[in-house]
Amino acid sequence: MPLPDAGRSGDATARLIARLRETGRTIAAAESLTGGELTAELTRVPGASAVVVGGAVVYATALKHSLLGVDAALLDAEGPVHPQVAAQLAEGVRSRLAVDGRAVDVGVATTGVAGPDPQGGRAVGTVYLGIATAAGTRVVELALQGDRAAIRRATVERAIAELVAETGA
Repeated sequence: MPLPDAGRSGDATARLIARLRETGRTIAAAESLTGGELTAELTRVPGASAVVVGGAVVYATALKHSLLGVDAALLDAEGPVHPQVAAQLAEGVRSRLAVDGRAVDVGVATTGVAGPDPQGGRAVGTVYLGIATAAGTRVVELALQGDRAAIRRATVERAIAELVAETGA
């Protein structure tokens, strides 16, 4: 059954949640620079509890390794803002947030530099999104503009757009 607001053409998140419900798939988020905003957006939609398993805010670099299994050597060599970190975060959230032994169907991750200062040699606005499914993992690189709030908001919007494309919502 479609969600009440899923028909609104402008509500990509509602379409995404409806599509996941229709196909019986689950989703979880691993968030760094968005600090929980992506999970909040996913759970904004009524009925999201049927598909949103949860989220992990791994703002501290060490938590990316200890909670979600990102390779420590990768973090030491490249820092937290790197395409492979995004990929490993998305893969890690799929497996670590498994429910009753069932991996999450779609893992999504955000990592990047929201500002105001560059981090680890990466410019403000450098963002990586990771999307992991049983079929594989892909990373989307973004070069965003604006202040800290604008970069975080744009990251959430782009993550939803990528998930809509991934799921056919």
